[in-house]
Amino acid sequence: MTETEVPEDHPRYASLVTRHRIEAGVEQGITSKQGLIAQGRGEAFDYLLGERTLPSADAAARAAAATLLLADRPVISVNGNVAALAPAETVDLADAVDADLEVNLFNHTDERVRRIADHLRDHGANEVKGLAGDGEIPGLDHARGVVDADGIEAADVVVVPLEDGDRAAALDAMGKTEIVIDLNPGSRSPRTADVPIIDNLLRAVPNVTAHAKDLADARPAELERTVDEFDADAALDAAEAAIREGSFADGDGA
Repeated sequence: MTETEVPEDHPRYASLVTRHRIEAGVEQGITSKQGLIAQGRGEAFDYLLGERTLPSADAAARAAAATLLLADRPVISVNGNVAALAPAETVDLADAVDADLEVNLFNHTDERVRRIADHLRDHGANEVKGLAGDGEIPGLDHARGVVDADGIEAADVVVVPLEDGDRAAALDAMGKTEIVIDLNPGSRSPRTADVPIIDNLLRAVPNVTAHAKDLADARPAELERTVDEFDADAALDAAEAAIREGSFADGDGA
């Protein structure tokens, strides 16, 4: 069964489509095999969250949109899972907030970077960074530390969806403002972030885009107030509480 063959009335439709996209990403050379494991871990946390966008996550998405609209040089980092799961949605977000897209991979090969860049262009991107590799994130010994000098290295705000904690910490040490999308509120990445969005990527990215469009004509003072009123610790606590207090009574099964 392919993604297009999954019946929309299936109770696990969204989950099954997501799995197919990751599987297709591996077959296309976009997603690494380790990405399959990461997706499974994320899906487990989403199940515990009730597969819904919490009010706290929606508030984080709005704060993220305001942060991006205030930024001078925003960059959205894209790995294999992001490219497989939400290529068009990620391009739409970049367009809405005038951000650059940059491919950055833990399991890095030049071929994978090119494939992901082409995949993003196929979904509407005009320019994709990550191919030059002429910059660095200090303190990272693996390939994730190699970035574009006019991309992530020069950015003031970086969106790091589905991120690993060591790079999140390294970006923080560089003084970057970080927006992290992660389903695990206990992970280092969201706990390092200025704006942690504890939500499924497929819900979070379009949600940030919608808020960005809603705030497009807002004055800087309104955007700054939106950012200042957001409480990252409260958002993390709300997500943890939702996980701990959730119920499986109405679960639909895998």
